[in-house]
Amino acid sequence: MTTTQTSRRVVILGAGGRDFHDFNTVFRDDPSTRVVAFTAAQIPGIADRRYPASLAGPAYPEGIPIVSEDELPALVAAQAVDDVILAYSDLAYSDVMHKASTALAAGASFRLLGPRETMIKSTRPVVAVCAVRTGCGKSQTTRRVGRILLDAGFTVALIRHPMPYGDLEKMRVQRFASVSDIDASHPSIEEREEYEEPVRMGMVMYAGVDYEQILRQAEAEADVIVWDGGNNDFPFYVPDVLVTIVDPLRPGHELAYYPGETTLRMADVVVVNKIDSAAAADVDAVVANVAFANPGATIVRAASPVTLVPGPAIAGQRVLVVEDGPTITHGGMPFGAGTVAARQAGAAELVDPRPYAVGSIAEVYRRYPAIGAVLPAMGYGDAQLAELGATARAAECDVVVIGTPMDLARVVDLGHPSRRVTYDLAEIGSPTVAEALEPFMSKWAAARRGGTEPSR
Repeated sequence: MTTTQTSRRVVILGAGGRDFHDFNTVFRDDPSTRVVAFTAAQIPGIADRRYPASLAGPAYPEGIPIVSEDELPALVAAQAVDDVILAYSDLAYSDVMHKASTALAAGASFRLLGPRETMIKSTRPVVAVCAVRTGCGKSQTTRRVGRILLDAGFTVALIRHPMPYGDLEKMRVQRFASVSDIDASHPSIEEREEYEEPVRMGMVMYAGVDYEQILRQAEAEADVIVWDGGNNDFPFYVPDVLVTIVDPLRPGHELAYYPGETTLRMADVVVVNKIDSAAAADVDAVVANVAFANPGATIVRAASPVTLVPGPAIAGQRVLVVEDGPTITHGGMPFGAGTVAARQAGAAELVDPRPYAVGSIAEVYRRYPAIGAVLPAMGYGDAQLAELGATARAAECDVVVIGTPMDLARVVDLGHPSRRVTYDLAEIGSPTVAEALEPFMSKWAAARRGGTEPSR
């Protein structure tokens, strides 16, 4: 395929995820456009790569460069770019318009691609789990949905929003049926956080880069597909049921972040999470905003109780808390489940790790000054893992509380005794997630017994 002078020249603003999906589904086979570059943001170390020709297709025999988003104005000018496409998530509305203004000032148009252009239809039922912000509780909600489906006798494939931070060609389609499969992929901490527990539960995990191929492979071994969204993005697949989580610890954010409000307005079921730790007035405010944006949604109220696995005493001790990285960086939370658990267990002091931070960990604190006295579990590559461990070992503490959804001590030498925090979704009252899903599951079960595909 060759391009013509009339092709519209496009730059896709991304963060190593939706950007590639939008290219694959909208632009890869479109002779009227020419994608000249991706830009990268949010995740460290994902710029200065190239989207490989094997994924980009025959129109791009040299692949497509990936550059820092800071280069956007110069890129638009140098490449005579017509359209700048925003293709990443969890951005305040003001940030979206700053990016739009940057593109417009450089002379390009600015576009957002919607669900109709980018969603792929599945031959299997799809339950999508999304959120209005990073850190609302997608992981435990996804596990709850998976458990309900497994207990109902369905085989489940869990497809996770992309985290392609390594070799993109090798990550085209990833399938994980065991923790050893995950280990063999040399994953980041973020990947381990999302993959390990569902695999232990008996679900097969998929992720990667080419989500058409991923879906078709998953459909061959599963009765139901569960989509586990990243950040506050909307699904890559057409959902039969869309579950969106809102967070009353951040009231008002459900109507103020892109594309979180989109996922709220699309939802069939809205889970109001963390009502055990949020103020009643904030819960009421969030419920009112849900009713305003999506009055037809079923509302499920839930808590996220934390549990410390057995280990060294915490009461009266100096405790270093390690929290989920995305939640406290671009998710904007100053603390997470680890802090809650340490306080509940009677920690005498929460040790501030910032004076001990080295290398890229110190840079994370500079970039996200709202982070509190916690250590973000950043581990995008071996060098950053080493710096994370060095920071933890240098901290003057008695115990490390690990608030990430995986056992960090299994892969990082923290230098201190540690205890891991687990957390699950606990619905309060009725309806529950199971009750909200039951009408759909009954239809899917009947179709399976009859040997037909469920009507969509």
